Amino acid sequence: MSGNRELPLAGGQAGPPAERADAAENRRRILAAAAGLIASRGVEALSMDEVARTAGVGVGTVYRRFGDRAALVYAVLDDREREFQAAFLKGPPPLGPGDAPHARVRAFLHALADRTEAQSELLEMAEMDSPDARFREGSYALYQRHLAALLERIRPGADTAYLADALLAPFAANLFRYQRRTMSLDRIKSGLDHLIDGLIPPRAL
Repeated sequence: MSGNRELPLAGGQAGPPAERADAAENRRRILAAAAGLIASRGVEALSMDEVARTAGVGVGTVYRRFGDRAALVYAVLDDREREFQAAFLKGPPPLGPGDAPHARVRAFLHALADRTEAQSELLEMAEMDSPDARFREGSYALYQRHLAALLERIRPGADTAYLADALLAPFAANLFRYQRRTMSLDRIKSGLDHLIDGLIPPRAL
Protein backbone atom coordinates (compact mmCIF):
# COMPACT_ATOMS: atom_id res chain seq x y z
CA MET A 1 0.00 0.00 0.00
CA SER A 2 1.60 3.28 -1.05
CA GLY A 3 -0.93 5.58 0.61
CA ASN A 4 -0.38 8.02 -2.25
CA ARG A 5 -2.80 6.88 -4.92
CA GLU A 6 -5.51 9.39 -4.08
CA LEU A 7 -3.42 12.20 -2.68
CA PRO A 8 -4.07 15.37 -4.70
CA LEU A 9 -1.49 17.81 -5.94
CA ALA A 10 -1.13 21.39 -4.72
CA GLY A 11 -3.71 22.40 -2.22
CA GLY A 12 -6.17 19.57 -2.52
CA GLN A 13 -6.87 19.63 -6.25
CA ALA A 14 -5.79 17.28 -9.01
CA GLY A 15 -5.17 20.34 -11.18
CA PRO A 16 -6.16 23.99 -11.46
CA PRO A 17 -9.91 24.59 -11.81
CA ALA A 18 -11.30 25.67 -15.16
CA GLU A 19 -11.48 29.45 -15.44
CA ARG A 20 -12.99 32.02 -17.72
CA ALA A 21 -10.37 33.72 -19.87
CA ASP A 22 -10.76 37.05 -18.05
CA ALA A 23 -10.48 35.42 -14.63
CA ALA A 24 -7.39 33.49 -15.72
CA GLU A 25 -5.84 36.70 -17.03
CA ASN A 26 -6.56 38.52 -13.75
CA ARG A 27 -4.99 35.67 -11.82
CA ARG A 28 -1.90 35.77 -14.03
CA ARG A 29 -1.57 39.55 -13.63
CA ILE A 30 -2.05 39.42 -9.86
CA LEU A 31 0.53 36.67 -9.40
CA ALA A 32 2.99 38.41 -11.72
CA ALA A 33 2.52 41.63 -9.78
CA ALA A 34 3.03 39.88 -6.44
CA ALA A 35 6.14 38.06 -7.65
CA GLY A 36 7.53 41.30 -9.12
CA LEU A 37 6.99 43.22 -5.90
CA ILE A 38 8.69 40.51 -3.88
CA ALA A 39 11.64 40.37 -6.27
CA SER A 40 12.13 44.14 -6.46
CA ARG A 41 11.18 45.34 -3.00
CA GLY A 42 11.24 42.31 -0.74
CA VAL A 43 8.60 40.28 1.02
CA GLU A 44 7.61 43.08 3.38
CA ALA A 45 6.49 45.23 0.43
CA LEU A 46 3.72 42.82 -0.41
CA SER A 47 0.28 44.17 0.40
CA MET A 48 -3.04 43.45 -1.22
CA ASP A 49 -3.50 47.13 -2.12
CA GLU A 50 -0.07 47.39 -3.74
CA VAL A 51 -0.55 44.16 -5.66
CA ALA A 52 -3.89 45.41 -6.98
CA ARG A 53 -2.39 48.72 -8.12
CA THR A 54 0.55 47.00 -9.81
CA ALA A 55 -1.71 44.44 -11.51
CA GLY A 56 -4.18 47.09 -12.65
CA VAL A 57 -7.17 45.45 -10.98
CA GLY A 58 -9.43 46.43 -8.11
CA VAL A 59 -8.34 45.41 -4.63
CA GLY A 60 -11.68 43.63 -4.27
CA THR A 61 -10.68 41.37 -7.16
CA VAL A 62 -7.49 40.40 -5.33
CA TYR A 63 -9.40 39.64 -2.13
CA ARG A 64 -12.12 37.69 -3.93
CA ARG A 65 -9.55 35.62 -5.76
CA PHE A 66 -7.14 34.91 -2.92
CA GLY A 67 -8.90 35.80 0.33
CA ASP A 68 -5.90 37.08 2.25
CA ARG A 69 -2.19 37.76 1.89
CA ALA A 70 -1.20 34.28 3.08
CA ALA A 71 -3.21 32.62 0.31
CA LEU A 72 -1.68 35.00 -2.24
CA VAL A 73 1.84 34.14 -1.11
CA TYR A 74 1.08 30.42 -1.28
CA ALA A 75 -0.18 30.94 -4.83
CA VAL A 76 3.12 32.64 -5.74
CA LEU A 77 4.88 29.58 -4.32
CA ASP A 78 2.60 27.19 -6.19
CA ASP A 79 4.79 26.23 -9.18
CA ARG A 80 7.67 25.17 -6.96
CA GLU A 81 5.24 23.37 -4.67
CA ARG A 82 3.69 21.40 -7.53
CA GLU A 83 7.13 20.22 -8.64
CA PHE A 84 7.91 19.07 -5.10
CA GLN A 85 4.60 17.26 -4.70
CA ALA A 86 4.93 15.53 -8.06
CA ALA A 87 8.40 14.33 -7.04
CA PHE A 88 7.29 12.59 -3.83
CA LEU A 89 3.98 11.31 -5.19
CA LYS A 90 5.13 9.87 -8.50
CA GLY A 91 8.80 10.64 -9.06
CA PRO A 92 11.72 8.21 -8.86
CA PRO A 93 12.73 6.58 -5.56
CA PRO A 94 13.73 7.08 -2.85
CA LEU A 95 11.63 10.25 -2.77
CA GLY A 96 8.96 8.74 -5.01
CA PRO A 97 7.33 5.29 -4.82
CA GLY A 98 9.37 2.12 -5.00
CA ASP A 99 11.71 2.23 -2.01
CA ALA A 100 11.42 1.11 1.62
CA PRO A 101 9.26 3.40 3.79
CA HIS A 102 12.18 4.39 6.03
CA ALA A 103 14.18 5.54 3.00
CA ARG A 104 11.19 7.41 1.65
CA VAL A 105 10.51 9.22 4.94
CA ARG A 106 14.16 10.28 5.09
CA ALA A 107 14.19 11.40 1.45
CA PHE A 108 10.95 13.34 1.94
CA LEU A 109 12.18 15.23 5.00
CA HIS A 110 15.50 16.05 3.34
CA ALA A 111 13.70 17.28 0.21
CA LEU A 112 11.30 19.31 2.34
CA ALA A 113 14.29 20.89 4.08
CA ASP A 114 15.70 21.89 0.68
CA ARG A 115 12.30 23.18 -0.41
CA THR A 116 11.91 25.22 2.81
CA GLU A 117 15.44 26.56 2.51
CA ALA A 118 14.79 27.82 -1.02
CA GLN A 119 11.76 29.94 -0.10
CA SER A 120 11.84 30.25 3.68
CA GLU A 121 11.25 34.00 3.73
CA LEU A 122 8.07 33.71 1.69
CA LEU A 123 6.90 30.71 3.68
CA GLU A 124 7.46 32.56 6.95
CA MET A 125 5.46 35.53 5.69
CA ALA A 126 2.57 33.30 4.66
CA GLU A 127 2.59 31.28 7.87
CA MET A 128 2.74 34.34 10.12
CA ASP A 129 -0.13 36.11 8.38
CA SER A 130 -2.67 34.27 10.55
CA PRO A 131 -2.31 31.72 13.36
CA ASP A 132 -3.51 28.75 11.32
CA ALA A 133 -2.32 29.78 7.85
CA ARG A 134 0.18 26.94 7.64
CA PHE A 135 -2.48 24.34 8.38
CA ARG A 136 -5.22 25.84 6.18
CA GLU A 137 -2.97 25.66 3.13
CA GLY A 138 -3.66 22.34 1.43
CA SER A 139 -0.05 21.26 1.14
CA TYR A 140 0.27 20.67 4.88
CA ALA A 141 -2.57 18.12 4.88
CA LEU A 142 -0.98 16.39 1.90
CA TYR A 143 2.40 16.17 3.65
CA GLN A 144 0.78 14.82 6.79
CA ARG A 145 -1.18 12.15 4.93
CA HIS A 146 1.88 11.13 2.93
CA LEU A 147 4.04 10.71 6.03
CA ALA A 148 1.26 9.01 7.99
CA ALA A 149 0.82 6.44 5.20
CA LEU A 150 4.54 5.65 5.22
CA LEU A 151 4.68 5.51 9.02
CA GLU A 152 1.71 3.13 9.11
CA ARG A 153 3.83 0.62 7.22
CA ILE A 154 6.62 1.04 9.76
CA ARG A 155 4.66 1.36 13.01
CA PRO A 156 1.27 -0.36 12.48
CA GLY A 157 -1.22 0.67 15.13
CA ALA A 158 0.71 3.79 16.16
CA ASP A 159 -0.89 7.22 16.09
CA THR A 160 0.71 7.99 12.76
CA ALA A 161 -1.20 11.27 12.25
CA TYR A 162 0.39 12.61 15.44
CA LEU A 163 3.82 11.27 14.48
CA ALA A 164 3.52 12.91 11.06
CA ASP A 165 2.72 16.24 12.72
CA ALA A 166 5.75 15.77 14.97
CA LEU A 167 8.02 15.24 11.97
CA LEU A 168 6.58 18.28 10.22
CA ALA A 169 6.88 20.58 13.23
CA PRO A 170 10.53 21.51 12.52
CA PHE A 171 9.44 22.91 9.16
CA ALA A 172 7.49 25.81 10.62
CA ALA A 173 9.25 28.56 8.69
CA ASN A 174 9.95 30.80 11.68
CA LEU A 175 11.66 27.93 13.53
CA PHE A 176 13.54 26.86 10.41
CA ARG A 177 14.83 30.38 9.78
CA TYR A 178 15.75 30.78 13.45
CA GLN A 179 17.77 27.56 13.33
CA ARG A 180 19.49 28.58 10.10
CA ARG A 181 21.02 31.56 11.85
CA THR A 182 23.34 29.21 13.73
CA MET A 183 22.93 25.79 12.04
CA SER A 184 23.92 24.56 8.63
CA LEU A 185 21.35 22.85 6.43
CA ASP A 186 23.36 19.62 6.77
CA ARG A 187 23.09 19.87 10.56
CA ILE A 188 19.32 20.26 10.32
CA LYS A 189 19.10 17.22 8.05
CA SER A 190 21.22 15.22 10.48
CA GLY A 191 18.84 16.17 13.28
CA LEU A 192 15.89 15.03 11.17
CA ASP A 193 17.64 11.69 10.66
CA HIS A 194 17.87 11.26 14.44
CA LEU A 195 14.14 11.99 14.74
CA ILE A 196 13.35 9.37 12.10
CA ASP A 197 15.58 6.77 13.74
CA GLY A 198 13.87 7.43 17.06
CA LEU A 199 10.49 6.63 15.51
CA ILE A 200 11.51 3.49 13.66
CA PRO A 201 12.46 0.34 15.58
CA PRO A 202 15.73 -1.34 14.53
CA ARG A 203 13.89 -4.29 12.97
CA ALA A 204 12.25 -1.92 10.45
CA LEU A 205 15.50 -0.43 9.19
